[in-house]
Amino acid sequence: MRVADNLNAALHDLLDRDPRAYLLGEDITDPYGGAFKISRGLSERFPGRVLSTPISEGALTGMAAGLALAGDTAIAEIMFGDFVTLAFDQLVNFAAKSVTMYGRRLPLRMVVRCPSGGGRGYGPTHSQSPQKHLLGVPGLAIYEVSPFHDNHAVFAAMLDRGEPCVLFEDKVLYTRPMFPAAEPFRLTPPETPDGVARVALPGGDPDCVIIATGGTACKALAAMRALLLEDEINAALLVPSRLYPFEFPAEIGSAGTVFVVEESTAGGTWGAEVAHVLHDRMWDRLDRPVQLVHSADSIIPTAAHLEERVLVSESSIHRAIRRALRG
Repeated sequence: MRVADNLNAALHDLLDRDPRAYLLGEDITDPYGGAFKISRGLSERFPGRVLSTPISEGALTGMAAGLALAGDTAIAEIMFGDFVTLAFDQLVNFAAKSVTMYGRRLPLRMVVRCPSGGGRGYGPTHSQSPQKHLLGVPGLAIYEVSPFHDNHAVFAAMLDRGEPCVLFEDKVLYTRPMFPAAEPFRLTPPETPDGVARVALPGGDPDCVIIATGGTACKALAAMRALLLEDEINAALLVPSRLYPFEFPAEIGSAGTVFVVEESTAGGTWGAEVAHVLHDRMWDRLDRPVQLVHSADSIIPTAAHLEERVLVSESSIHRAIRRALRG
C-alpha cells in the first residue's frame, strides 16, 4: 500500500466511525478528490460531511476550529503546506488558545493536513517545509507523516489529544510504499501510535544515530546503506511521528554522535529544538554536539537540477556523517 492510499483509507475509516466528523478543504470533493487525491471517494460516500470550501485558508481553518469547539471532529486540508501561513492567526490565536481560554478545558478534535516539501519541481512557494514556524505554540501539536507509521493509528492519537494538531505530509511520500524494505536493517515499529520507529542493524551499538522525519527518513535510510557498504559506518535511524511536543526517545541508547535531518532551512528549526533537548539530557554521553543536516539557506528553485542542490538529500546526509566520523 502506498502512503497516499494509507492516508485515504485512514480518512475513510475516521469518517465511518465518527458521524460527527467533517472534512474541509479546497477542491476535495469528487471527481477531483484534492490536489493529491488523498480525499478521493470520500464525498460520494459521506455527502454533507466532505465540503469543498472557497479559496481561503484562514476561513476553512477557522470553520474547522469552530466545528471542533462545538464538539464535532474537523479535518482541514491546506492544499499546499506553504499556505498554512495564511491560517496562522486561526491556528495560533483561536484554535490553540480555545482549548484553555474559557475557564475550563474544552477539547478540540481538529487536524489540519499540510502537504509539504520539495522534490517535485513546484517552485519557491509550493515546495517549502514550514514546520518550524508552528513549533512551541502552547496547545498546538505538530506531527509528520512517515512510511513507518500507520495513519489510522496516527489520526486516532492526534484526535485523542483533544487539542488542535497540524499534520505535515511530505509530498514525495505519497507514491512511496508503506513500511518500505529496509534490508539489511530491521524495522522496530513504534510502541505507541505517535511514538518513534527504529531502523537499525540487529544487535550491537551503532556508530551514530540519525533522527529524521517524513521524506527525509527515506533519504537517511538510503544514506545509511551507502555508509555501511562504503565506509563501514553503522548508523541507526529514529523516525518520530510527533514533532512537538518532542519527547526524548528512549531508543536513542548510548550513541556518542547524533544527527538530526530535516528539510527546513536552518534557523529556529525542529532540529535545533531536538538538539537542545538531547544536549540537556545526554551531554555526558555525546562525543560531539548534535549535528544538524538541513536544506540550504535559499528559496527552492523550480528547475530540477537547481532544486536538488538546495534540498537536503541522500548525498548531503552521507557527506555530513562521513565528515563528522571519518574527517
